[in-house]
Amino acid sequence: MPKFDLETTYLSLDGQGRVAAHPVDDQFWATVETNTDLLANLVGVYPGDADWPHWEMHPDGEEILVLLDGRMTMILDEAGVERRVELAPGSTLVVPRGVWHRALMSEPSRLLAITYGQGTQHRPA
Repeated sequence: MPKFDLETTYLSLDGQGRVAAHPVDDQFWATVETNTDLLANLVGVYPGDADWPHWEMHPDGEEILVLLDGRMTMILDEAGVERRVELAPGSTLVVPRGVWHRALMSEPSRLLAITYGQGTQHRPA
């Protein structure tokens, strides 16, 4: 596999040692639910400079978030109770399966995410 950037090429992992690369273009997120080439876990780096306009939830697996640069607050909706977690560079957060979450940006950030994405749901913020 040639060298690449995790902001423009995501990796998917099958949990048994297989890795596949997926170039990210304008259609990636529009077709993610039907993309049969994606393996179980998705790994990518997500730059952000604005609050997430939606909540997301992964019903079938936990999500690992590692803040690479910047500062943000992750809001977790745990059974109707919001918990805020401040993230600074190097901070790691494991979002439990089935927990709605979203990010508020304190400054432009880059976030590494390892997500079991099958069944991911979104709702407006």
